[in-house]
Amino acid sequence: MRRITFVIYPGYSVMALAVASAFETANTIENQASYGLRFVSESGGAVRTSSGIRLESERFDEQPEDTLVVGGATFPQPSTQAMIEFVRGAPRRYRRIAAICTGAFVLAEAGLLDGRRATTHWLHARELQQRFPLARIDEDRIYVNDGPIWTSAGMTAGLDLALALIENDLGAAAAKSVARKLVLYHRRGGGQSQFSTLLELAPKSDRIQAALAHARENLHAQLTVPQLAEKAHLSPRQFSRVFRAETGQSPAKAIENLRVEAARTLLEQSRHPIDIVARQTGFRNRDHMRRAFLRAFGQPPQVLRRNASSAATE
Repeated sequence: MRRITFVIYPGYSVMALAVASAFETANTIENQASYGLRFVSESGGAVRTSSGIRLESERFDEQPEDTLVVGGATFPQPSTQAMIEFVRGAPRRYRRIAAICTGAFVLAEAGLLDGRRATTHWLHARELQQRFPLARIDEDRIYVNDGPIWTSAGMTAGLDLALALIENDLGAAAAKSVARKLVLYHRRGGGQSQFSTLLELAPKSDRIQAALAHARENLHAQLTVPQLAEKAHLSPRQFSRVFRAETGQSPAKAIENLRVEAARTLLEQSRHPIDIVARQTGFRNRDHMRRAFLRAFGQPPQVLRRNASSAATE
């Protein structure tokens, strides 16, 4: 059994506890006790979380375990000296150490991010980099793994990190089963951007949401305004007008942004040739994709892939 220890403290975000549900679910999927969970704090006993819920905990100890998880607070807050010392000594007792959201600040205070790549919620990433210049903070990643240290973006990204840990332990099939049971649309890879095109579009009506969902699932296919309008149960003219009113973009521009987002993820997380990536994400050819990348990022696909590869091997 792998023991997962969660470090909690006053103001700890309840959302960070969602990570525990992934390991709990893994136990039911595997039909065996793959993970054991425990919660520790500086003084032990009941700890008041950000929502006012009190969570029972054990006192810090030197007991060796498999994984230490430091959750975040709504805003970064200074750690006590006892917390810093406990986390600083964690590499001697834990195989791996993870931080969710602003929990990365705790790891940084303990010196565990010095010389390592890490991430945190985009809202606090630059503060983390400024306060701890020896760390290498990537503010546009869902999660980052650098050796035994794992860090994730905002709270829901903690689930993506937990699924990656489960995959690391039990295999891809187990992680996929956990994601399915948690009713997650899909497990996001660590290289995926924190900024989602679908979230930025923010359609207000179910009709436009349905059209965008269809587009997201069929990027490889030709997507025309009449096809999307049919999914929205609107005429093509009505669809184009309503789509722009709700999203601020034309359907063609929105589809290009979705394709660019999907293509960037494939480039950074797979070894597929650029021609294959272009075809899988619906671009006519690699030149068509290159022009879209230059509009979106100011860089061609090859440069983004090379940068991602260099970051992963540093």
